[in-house]
Amino acid sequence: MLRVAVLGAGRIGKIHAANVAMNRNAKLVAVADPFGDAASSLADLLSCEASQDPIPLIERDDVDAVVIGTPTDTHVSLMLHAVRLGKAVLCEKPIDLDIAKADAALHEIERLNGRVMLAFNRRFDPSAQQLRQTIDAGTIGEVRQVIITSRDPGLPSREYLKHSGGIFRDMVIHDFDMARWLLGEEPTEVMATASRLVDPALTEVDDFDTVMVQMRTASGRQCHINCCREAVYGYDQRFEIFGSAGMLQNENLRPTTVRRWTRHETEAGEPLLNFFLERYADAYRYELDAFIAAVQAGSPMPVTPFDGRQALRLADCALESALSGRSVRV
Repeated sequence: MLRVAVLGAGRIGKIHAANVAMNRNAKLVAVADPFGDAASSLADLLSCEASQDPIPLIERDDVDAVVIGTPTDTHVSLMLHAVRLGKAVLCEKPIDLDIAKADAALHEIERLNGRVMLAFNRRFDPSAQQLRQTIDAGTIGEVRQVIITSRDPGLPSREYLKHSGGIFRDMVIHDFDMARWLLGEEPTEVMATASRLVDPALTEVDDFDTVMVQMRTASGRQCHINCCREAVYGYDQRFEIFGSAGMLQNENLRPTTVRRWTRHETEAGEPLLNFFLERYADAYRYELDAFIAAVQAGSPMPVTPFDGRQALRLADCALESALSGRSVRV
């Protein structure tokens, strides 16, 4: 039974804490959040202890592992504190918004033989797992192109955007990770464009809402990513992998598979799932399962800090390309 403390009682922290509490191989010891009411409310709901300070929780003898769902600028310090105490860590992306800080953290984790997993949950979505397994089986031959569509149902708040690190580091970073994972090779060149088509006033926070990215690996494999902060029809998440012997696609999820045909509509269905909380609910659970299994077996983490570092580097390159109008070598 892995004894776990969850740091952060916000949107992501609530997901992780609930999953830990439900997992038969884990025990939720406590949750921490600087907003005491948030920590207490979540702790009461899940029958665990609460704290406003994450440090004492990390240092507890009855905590084997920590899940970090706090603001990005706290990730490195909390992660390294846990690693230095020999605790396993599941940390939300990104490691940091600054690549130099991320590299320094990686060096320290490696020096200490730290057990850290980056929470790129989309890899654990059942459809994504099937895509990867089918590629590995050779069913579609050699991968030639990966096309990723990722569109949110609406803009986050201004306050969120101010601290997000921008659309490439906050939203598209998931797609950069999936691109690396599905291509099977590291991108070596990035070309990106970025626009403010949803809200021109995003100049206030120096951000964009609509982007396209093209990437190429050393062998010539290609990836296209298109992202937008607003899709009026719902949370749009699709993949296409084109290979030398075939193609793979996955579709959006809906609450049910029911379709309607009437004199006014043809093949109409229910709206897409509203947002990532619903769309990737299974992925978050399977991600935690994989983390716990790796810790208990002493096996390699399925998603590493290096994966987080590489996705952040691609985000930086994409932003540089969008601002300069030139392709950028990774």
